[in-house]
Amino acid sequence: MEYKPLAAVWEITMGCNMRCKHCGSSCKAPLPDELTTDEALKLCKELGEMGLRWVTVSGGEALLRNDWHIIAKGLTDNGVTPLLITNGWLVNDDVIQKAQDSGIESFAMSLDGVRETHDYMRMPGSFERIMKVYDKMENTNLVKAAITTVSKKNIGELKELKKILIEKGVRLWQLQIALPMGNFNDNSELALDPEQVESIIDFAYDAIEDTNLTIYLADCLGYYNRKEIAVRDKTFGEKNVMWTGCTAGKRSFGILHNGNILGCTSIRDSKFVEGNIRETPLKEIWNNMQNFSWSRTMSKSKLTGFCNKCGFGDVCLGGCPNTRLTFNKDIYSDNKFCLFNMAIQKAKTKIEKMNDKVKLFELAKILLERKEFQIAELAFARAMELDNNDIEVLNYYGFTCFMLGNYQDAKIANERALKLDENSVYANKGMGVTLAKLGQVEEGLEYLRKAARMTDVDYMYPYYDLALTLIENNRNDEARSVIKEAKARTAEFSSMEAILINVMEQMKSVS
Repeated sequence: MEYKPLAAVWEITMGCNMRCKHCGSSCKAPLPDELTTDEALKLCKELGEMGLRWVTVSGGEALLRNDWHIIAKGLTDNGVTPLLITNGWLVNDDVIQKAQDSGIESFAMSLDGVRETHDYMRMPGSFERIMKVYDKMENTNLVKAAITTVSKKNIGELKELKKILIEKGVRLWQLQIALPMGNFNDNSELALDPEQVESIIDFAYDAIEDTNLTIYLADCLGYYNRKEIAVRDKTFGEKNVMWTGCTAGKRSFGILHNGNILGCTSIRDSKFVEGNIRETPLKEIWNNMQNFSWSRTMSKSKLTGFCNKCGFGDVCLGGCPNTRLTFNKDIYSDNKFCLFNMAIQKAKTKIEKMNDKVKLFELAKILLERKEFQIAELAFARAMELDNNDIEVLNYYGFTCFMLGNYQDAKIANERALKLDENSVYANKGMGVTLAKLGQVEEGLEYLRKAARMTDVDYMYPYYDLALTLIENNRNDEARSVIKEAKARTAEFSSMEAILINVMEQMKSVS
C-alpha cells in the first residue's frame, strides 16, 4: 500500500520558558543537537517535494528559536502551509508581524483554563499575556486559535473559556485530554476518568450553533458517538465524519528537534523513531515499508479487550494509540476512553441481569433490525448462556458476529448450529460466508452450494451469497452461472441479480 503524507508536527526545539504541569515532553532547556537553520531549510524543501499540505511548528516553545520565522517562511516557499503553536509569553508586535510575513495561517496559543487555573498549570501572568496577544492579532490575517488540554483541573471551566474565546475573536479551538506522560506523570491525580470524556463531547455538541467558533476534537477524543460525529461534521463541513483511525505513519508524521522522524510526536519512546534526516533522506524514511510498522500493520486482530470484538475495530484500530500506551502501557490494549466502548459496557451490565431467554431473543432481533450489532451480540450471547441448544439463537448470533467482523466467533456459532442440524440452510450459508472471510474459500463455497441446493424460492440468499463470494474472489463466470441458476428457480431473483451485477462492475473499475 502506498502512503501519502499530508501533514506533520515539527518540534523545532525542546527549549521552553515554562514548566507546565501537563507537559508530555518535559521540556526545559534547548538541546545541543537541534537542527541548524540550514538543515531545517533543507528539510522544508524535502517536505514540499513530498507534497505535504500543512506542518505544525511547535516545541518546546517554538519562539525560543531565533529562526522560527525563517523555518516557517521556508515551508511557505516550498508550498507547505505552516501552523504555529506557542504558549504566548514571548509574543509581541514583532512576532506577530513575522508570523504574517512568513505565511503562518493558524496562530494557536495554549489556554488551559480561566486565569487562576491556567496560571497554575503554566506560569503566573501567562493568562493575561495570552489575552493581550489575541487583542494584538485583531487586525491581522492570522487565524486566531486556541488549544486546551483538559484535565480534572479545568473540565468545569469549558463554558467560561468558550465565552472568553468568543469575546477575543478566536475561530478555532482544539480540545484534547491530558495524558499521563512527561510532567503529567507527577500530576496524574488530575488525569480525567474515562467517564468524564462524555461531558467534553456534550459540551462541544452544545456549542455547534456557535458560528464564530469551531471546536476541533483531537484524536484522543471520541469515538462513534452521535454527538461526537455531529461535532466533527461541523469541523470539516461534511456529513457523517467518523473516526477512521490514527494517521501516524500513513498520512502524517512527527519531526523532533534533532531531525528524528516518528509517526507521532506524542509517542516519544526511542523504539518508535524510524530514522533521522541527517542520515537518511526524509522520503526514503517515509517510503521504507519496514518503518512505522506499529501503525501501518495495526489490525483489529492485534488489539485486545473490547477493541478486539468491536464492529468498528478494522477501521478505528483502537482510537488514539498514545492514549492506550500512556494509560495502559500497551499500545495494543483496548481504549477505555472510547465513548462507544463505555456505552457498550453499560449495555452489557444491563443485559447480564436479564434472565428471560425469550425476551432477550426478541430484544436482540429488534437491535439487529436497527443495525445495532454490538448490543445485539450481547443479547444473543446472554440468551445462549441460558439455552445452549437453541439453533435459531445460534444462527442469529453467528450472523451478528459476522456483521461485526468477528469471523472466528461466527464460525464457532455456525459449527454448533450444524451439530444440532447439519441440514440447516441458514447455518450452512453462515458457515460458507464465514469460512470465505477466513480465507478458506473453497470450503466456504461448498457450504454455500449445499445451502443453495437445499433452500426454497422464498429464501434465495444462499444463491446471493454464493454469487457474491465468487465475485469477491474474481470468479465472475462462475458467479454468472449461479445467477442464471437462481433466476431459473424464481424470477424474483432479478432484484438480487441487479445488485450483484453492480458489485461486479464496481470491482472491475477498482481493479
